[in-house]
Order: sequence, then C-alpha cells, then structure tokens
Amino acid sequence: MGNLLTISDLQRDEIEEIFDVADAMAEINRRRIPKVPTLRGQTVATLFFEDSTRTKLSFDTAAKRLGADVMGFSVSSSAVKKGESVRDTIETIEAMGVQAVVVRHRSSGVPLQISRWSDAAVINAGDGWHAHPTQALLDAFTIRNRFDSLDGLHIGIVGDIVHSRVARSNIEAFTKLGAQITLVAPPTLLPARMDWPVEISHSLDDVLEDLDVCYLLRVQNERISEALFPSLREYTSMFGLTTRRADRLGPNAIIMHPGPMNRGVEIAGEVAERPNSLVTDQVANGVSIRMAVLFLLLGAPRESLIGGEGERSVEVVPVSAGESGGSR
Repeated sequence: MGNLLTISDLQRDEIEEIFDVADAMAEINRRRIPKVPTLRGQTVATLFFEDSTRTKLSFDTAAKRLGADVMGFSVSSSAVKKGESVRDTIETIEAMGVQAVVVRHRSSGVPLQISRWSDAAVINAGDGWHAHPTQALLDAFTIRNRFDSLDGLHIGIVGDIVHSRVARSNIEAFTKLGAQITLVAPPTLLPARMDWPVEISHSLDDVLEDLDVCYLLRVQNERISEALFPSLREYTSMFGLTTRRADRLGPNAIIMHPGPMNRGVEIAGEVAERPNSLVTDQVANGVSIRMAVLFLLLGAPRESLIGGEGERSVEVVPVSAGESGGSR
C-alpha cells in the first residue's frame, strides 16, 4: 500500500489522475445525499498532533462520504500528554485495525517516519515547514477548474515563504503543472537558498497587474517578535492585498488563501468577499481532493462509485503503489 507524503512523490500524470477522480467526487458531493459505500468496512485514523480546523474536518468529511469509519485522535485527551511516543501511538492505533493514517505534526519528517513503522497508507496533512501535499492538490485543482489548465499561468505566492509548508508544496505542484511562479516577500521571509524555478519580487505592486492568480499566505503573528518585519501595519502597506491593490488585478485574475485569514492584514475583509476570491471554493474542493486521495490509496474498485443519485460511472483505475515514503 502506498503513501502520499510530498508532491515530489507525484508525476504530472498522477496529479492529473487525482484531479479526474476528484471531478467524480465533486459530482457525488453535489448530490442530495453525498455518500457512496466505496470504503465501507475500512477505517481511516486522523492523527493531528497540531491544531487544525479545515484540514481535519475535510479529511473526516471525505472519509465518511466514502463510507469509511473514522477514528479521531486529539493530543489534548491522549496518552501523548503522559509522555507516550509517536511510535507507541501509531502501534496502538494500528493494532485496532486501520487502513489509512492521516497525520499532522509540528516536526518535519514525522509522516515519513510513521510510514516506516506502519503498514497502513500514510497521508501527510502537514509536517513542520516541510510539506502539505493535499493543500497543494486542492489549490491546483481549484485553479484548474477556473482556467482549465495551469499551463502558462502566472501565479504570485505572497508572504511568509520561508516558514510555509503550503508554499513549498504549492511551488512543486504549480510548476509541475506548467505555471510560472513569482514569490513576493521581503528578503527576511524568503529562504536563504532556493532550488525552485521561480522568480523573486520584493514588491507586490510591481507584479500585481501581470498575475492570473494572487495566492496570499497567512501572516504568522509570532514572526513580529522575531523581527522579520517591523509591524503588521508595515507588512500590510507593502504586501497586503488591499482594496486598492485588488482593483488593479486583471479582469480574469483570482484570489486565493489557504486559511485561516487575517482579515485586514494580508487581505482586506472586503476583498475576501469578492466574486474572484475562491477561498470557499478551496474549502469545498478540499473535500473532493481528499476523497480522491483516499479512494486511490485504498484501492477501491471503480464500480464502487456507481449508484446513488445520478447513477454515474467513472473510469478510474487506482495507480500502482510505490514503496513506503515514495509515490502513492
């Protein structure tokens, strides 16, 4: 059984296959009763060692809509508070019988290590500053749904690049799908070394009118105490998508944000509500993408998507599983 640990595990055709399955899942999600028995009898454990709202609820919803049982895990009420190791936690969960483990942890590399301890499929739901592959997939899927393809699009990723697992995974996904990326940030919020095929700008105003996608990252308030920028006011004046700046975007340009948003800091409250802001689309698409990932990783037969309202069949063949820590 394979895993999904990073976007680098995936080739372009594998990403596109996930999108094809997500299209079918989106159709299921539009039904009056958005459920299919595809993963009935299988159990998905969601292990979140770090706080989360969107990602955890999205995975829980995705698993339940596919008919799987969900085993939730909260650090605050677990033996982790008593000093239990991650390995002991995983062995306990696996002994109860699970087919997939969704894990978020504040330390980079923990999902990879778990994949070496467990025979279950491991999905990285965010590890440290390292990776957040399903966020990147849902973001790329959202863009594809608007433009049909990412080929040739100019995407600006704005904000705290150096501390962002979302930025790292998005850069990999967007470039694999043919987009041109410009990172927009002060020098203090950029990695000292970058091996990505991207452009760099220290001014949002300089690139704004050329962007097809303006992707804003959350400002982490703790960065102020680290003196990486002087104040929230100054950050907003230089890198915030204010109403004035949003008015300068092209007529077909879209605005994205992974959430949670700091309204009035990286994005103006009024801008977040505009028709070209796809923040709520990202959340909805997150359920479809995570359903697709679970479907492919757990090897469900394509016939299991037939039935229910709409009686729709999809031509889906699960990809072959790679080694632990490799591709799905």
